Amino acid sequence: MKILHIISSGGMYGAEAVILNMSRTLNEGGHCSVLGVFSNSSNPNTQLHESAAKENIESHLIPCKGQIDRAVLVHIRELVTRTNADIVHTHGYKADIYAYFALRKQGVPLVSTCHTWYDNDPFVFLYGVADRFVLRSYAAVAAVSDEVKRRLLKAGVSVDNIHLVRNGIDLRPFDNARSALREDSPSESTPVVGLVGRLSKEKGVDLFIRAAARALVEFPRARFLVLGEGPDRDKLESLIDELNIGDSLQLLGRLDNMPSIYASLDLMVSASRQEGLPIAILEGMASRLPVIATAVGDVPTVVLDGRTGVLVSAENIEALSAGIKELLRDTAKCKRFGVAARQFIEKEFSAERMTTDYLRVYESVSRTSKARRFEDTRSLGEKTK
Repeated sequence: MKILHIISSGGMYGAEAVILNMSRTLNEGGHCSVLGVFSNSSNPNTQLHESAAKENIESHLIPCKGQIDRAVLVHIRELVTRTNADIVHTHGYKADIYAYFALRKQGVPLVSTCHTWYDNDPFVFLYGVADRFVLRSYAAVAAVSDEVKRRLLKAGVSVDNIHLVRNGIDLRPFDNARSALREDSPSESTPVVGLVGRLSKEKGVDLFIRAAARALVEFPRARFLVLGEGPDRDKLESLIDELNIGDSLQLLGRLDNMPSIYASLDLMVSASRQEGLPIAILEGMASRLPVIATAVGDVPTVVLDGRTGVLVSAENIEALSAGIKELLRDTAKCKRFGVAARQFIEKEFSAERMTTDYLRVYESVSRTSKARRFEDTRSLGEKTK
């Protein structure tokens, strides 16, 4: 089976990791995964395309000029023909909408994964509304969390077309990864606490910074790192200056080789105000890191309070800081949580399990599409008699 994944990428984040993880597993399993990555004129963001090329995963750029570019419809149709795709699998509102209008009369089954929607911005809210409208016509829609599934149902997507497919990761890169960000060993006395995520309001990076400032009172030698880029960088840098913690907390931007980044940390924090099921948490747990996380979206199904990490309520800076300090005080608990986290990810969130779930979706829509074409052909034959 040949799957064409289409995405307008904002950088190497959760959806991009899902696509790469699935592509590796599909290709190793005798299928074929091909990528179509938007190259937006204002902000190309072709890192996913470049990462795929390094791994010998077939990838094509889809040029796009501005928010509305009719030529994209032609490019998508040509790409489907050139790759001879059996299924087109879209990720994100832009890919969903363009693929729908490009392919709605072409007969190729459309599958989408809804990672989540962030509706803080009025324009993004409108895009989300348009996205959920076109998804009603998709052959299948995968929701990465129960919250996303509820929103799809509320938007009128048929329950029969929604499939709950939780994210999964390729565990191999996280085995025996070497630290890239610290000179001392993890057993020495400078604990490193990290947050991996986009610098935007929904990720709660400002909450993490304020919680770090409180934790530094008790643990002045600790280092706090934020990995990721986004629109709120200037605001967050101002907050760090305001709290006078620039010597202890750094915004490192987007870095490659994430397994080595996770290997540099002692603790991982997720301070999100809104979430689906973040890939970063899964990767941190695969790296045997204990996680302190806000109980939003499907995070509580992964961060099991008192077993694989610590859960706190959203927007609660005091609780977030207390969770960080609790684990910094107790290295034995950290190790116990980290071991349990890895075991849990191995059992429930592997790339193999995720890919198997998607293959079931692909096979189901493929059978339905073939049956529909057969019925259409038979009806046409009866009309011509």
